[in-house]
Amino acid sequence: MAESFDELRERLLRAGVAPRHVRRYLAELADHLADLRAEGERAGRSRAEAESAALIRLGGMDDLSKAMVGQRQFQSWCVRAPWAMFGLAPLFLLAGAYFVACLILWSGWKFLLPGTNSPFVRLDGFAILYFGVGKWLYYSAPILVGWGIGLIAARQRYKALWPAVGWVLVALVGGTAQVHAGRPATPGGVGDISMDLTLGPSLHGISYGLYHALVILALAVLPCLVWRLQKAHSLQA
Repeated sequence: MAESFDELRERLLRAGVAPRHVRRYLAELADHLADLRAEGERAGRSRAEAESAALIRLGGMDDLSKAMVGQRQFQSWCVRAPWAMFGLAPLFLLAGAYFVACLILWSGWKFLLPGTNSPFVRLDGFAILYFGVGKWLYYSAPILVGWGIGLIAARQRYKALWPAVGWVLVALVGGTAQVHAGRPATPGGVGDISMDLTLGPSLHGISYGLYHALVILALAVLPCLVWRLQKAHSLQA
């Protein structure tokens, strides 16, 4: 029974049915199968005979999958709008993370480093921890977003095309994003924090940006690649 439902789960996920609908559908089938098996046992069949008869009455794999496949309301957004799920959504998440990182940098500059011309100075005490959070978010956000893309693709059994588009976009943005701090307009004031996407004016800057993007891409793809290799190995075993 469990193996039959596992096969049905894989078929539904590969057909684009949203995982939450798959879980609910399989739970309903399990309850219905239990009722049919109990009915068979009450009729005098052994447990094995009752379960075999219940599976036959429940329907074949094709019939059970047709009840979900092809109905748009059960499809995941990865199938309905892959360009949004793997293209726009990761970029919006990354932009939000960068906004928070810049906000941490600006607020730390204002409250922890008053009177300085730049937040990029030698730190001590609580400032190390506070600015460290923003720095961690700035560097880790592209990788975390990339892991999210891989997780969604794995849960949905999605093919690599659109996730690859998302990974490349996130890696390019992460590799070219640079934070700038403008000097205060007045003595003792707080300057402005800005971010842009650039590979740099020199060949060295371009090389570093592309190298950074490749590192982000490799780290973002790695967990999904390992999962796929393990799954392929388990199927061959």
